[in-house]
Amino acid sequence: MLIATKDKNIKYLSTSCYGKIHDYRFFKQLFAPKVKWFENHCILVDSGFQGFGKDYQTQKLSLPQKRKKNGNLTENQKNDNKKVSQERVFVENSISGMKRYRILVNKVRLHLIDLYDEIVGVCAGLWNFYLYN
Repeated sequence: MLIATKDKNIKYLSTSCYGKIHDYRFFKQLFAPKVKWFENHCILVDSGFQGFGKDYQTQKLSLPQKRKKNGNLTENQKNDNKKVSQERVFVENSISGMKRYRILVNKVRLHLIDLYDEIVGVCAGLWNFYLYN
């Protein structure tokens, strides 16, 4: 899971976990909601983090609004979602750039989660090297 903040370009890449677990549930295990982790930060998350504003205090939260079942978004909500997606495109491009290294795309049959985390870190470093050279 990658977390990016807008204010000081702080990025956090979490450790990997076994099995299927929702990003927000895993996030709440890493950062207990009772602690004021993000009180002084502007946070940018995707639509999988619905409820983030209720569980955590932030300086500013950019979270796209989801369409209600059998409903539509208003033009104002659509424009807000467009602004959030314009900010998130840089994070999504970084993730897709890391996936250029095929080891992150194909199924990896490693039983050592720490080794997989190192592989992700190396791919992130290579992608940063590519961007800045």
